[in-house]
Amino acid sequence: MELLVGDIFEQAAVAVPDRMAAALGDRSLTFREMHDFGMAVGARLHALGVGKGDRVVVWSATALEVVPVVVGCAAIGAVFCPMSPLLTNDEAAHVLELAEPSVLLTDGERAGSGAVVELPDGVVRAVLDPVEDAGRAPAEGAVLPTLASQAGPDLPPPPDPGLRETDPHVVFFTSGSTGRPKGVVLSHRASVLRSHPGSQLEPRGRAVCMFPMFHMAPWTISLQQWHARDGVVYVESATAEEICAAVVRHRAERLNAIPAVWQRLLDHLASDRATGDELATIRFADTGTSATPPELMAALMAALPQANVRIFYGSTEAGNVAALDHVDVARKPGRIGVASVATALRVDESGELWARNPVLFDGYLNQPEATAEVLVDGWYGTGDLAETDDEGYWSIVGRARDIIRTGGETVAPTEVELALAGHPQLADVAVVGIPDDRWGEVVCAVAVVESGANGPSLDELREWCGGTLAIFKRPRRLVVVDAIPRTASTRQVQRRALVERITSGEIA
Repeated sequence: MELLVGDIFEQAAVAVPDRMAAALGDRSLTFREMHDFGMAVGARLHALGVGKGDRVVVWSATALEVVPVVVGCAAIGAVFCPMSPLLTNDEAAHVLELAEPSVLLTDGERAGSGAVVELPDGVVRAVLDPVEDAGRAPAEGAVLPTLASQAGPDLPPPPDPGLRETDPHVVFFTSGSTGRPKGVVLSHRASVLRSHPGSQLEPRGRAVCMFPMFHMAPWTISLQQWHARDGVVYVESATAEEICAAVVRHRAERLNAIPAVWQRLLDHLASDRATGDELATIRFADTGTSATPPELMAALMAALPQANVRIFYGSTEAGNVAALDHVDVARKPGRIGVASVATALRVDESGELWARNPVLFDGYLNQPEATAEVLVDGWYGTGDLAETDDEGYWSIVGRARDIIRTGGETVAPTEVELALAGHPQLADVAVVGIPDDRWGEVVCAVAVVESGANGPSLDELREWCGGTLAIFKRPRRLVVVDAIPRTASTRQVQRRALVERITSGEIA
């Protein structure tokens, strides 16, 4: 039997048709509604000529309307490709050029801005269908027609696409060391195995998902919940108040958040706005994606004594690679844990961590050279430098490549440098990642000011690159220096030296 994502929706719709599957704010979908709306979306996409292997890009903020698109794509064998709503039009155009989609679906906010992104002839543009009005015509005055109106309301079910588990299921777009987008291709098999609950279905409890829908994390979390036939609750923004309200409303038992958001929640719980029991139902409190300070983990365990607190380390390319369980969090501070189930880890002669498991990505979309750099003989190079202790517990000790990981996002320093280089008051500029307890790292601009100029402020620099870079790529810190340290032969920025000088207080 093939491992196919569409089977998850079909089987759950039969087993627990009236159970809540997905919710956002006041709206929700049962498993039957999620399946039926998804099949309707699949039929509309098929009527537009979308078939097996064709890519459907969704450019949207977190919205319940995205869920039926995921189901519909899986039903007809189309490849779901979520795109960050934080991208500028130029950045989005680069992603779309790489994706070569058959359809671009946007939410209402991006319908107008999406109209200025040039697409090849034949690419259909449409607004996501409102969940409450599936199959109906778009609201009067809509900027673009909805998917339903493009394809017509009454359509037969889509035909069986004849999928194999090795066929592509989803493409997630991420930035590497150059800043150019890479499309991480995951097969149906990888998506099913990354989220499979095991041979026995046991009560799981609802999960609140704070991650935006263009990441891998929300769809892994969602598939984990749907595999186990339980619900996932999305939030429009990762504020402490909204997350706590979602947990209380749904009596959620699972919450996975980046360290910065956990700190936000801890600050809220310690404030006079808290009632004291907002997170009392949480049984599993998970974190990862960036450095997790031991002080944060200790505070989290103290604030949630009823919860299992865990750290996960992984990537879009490799899935879950290592984990530190609750019983080891205090005993092994600063570590990422032991290798995850069915995963092998090793370091090469340079100290870079390589991982091998059954759920690796298939490669970067249409980028064979980039794929060959990190996927060698079934092993994936993580880009992180690591070491292990005598008990097999791993630690991340540095970067093998020039990337910054901030708040769960990956930023290429060179991309930010290019955006800042044209500023008229800067003679030279470099960008580095500075360790930060909340964000893992923050993007820091190190600038040499033109002779006679006062130099721009941090806010002015952020505004300067606002039309070029997504908000998470813009500097959060500015340091002014007399000269940027560079190698003599190639004039490359000596980033490690800069970081050491800044963190030691030598320059500020």
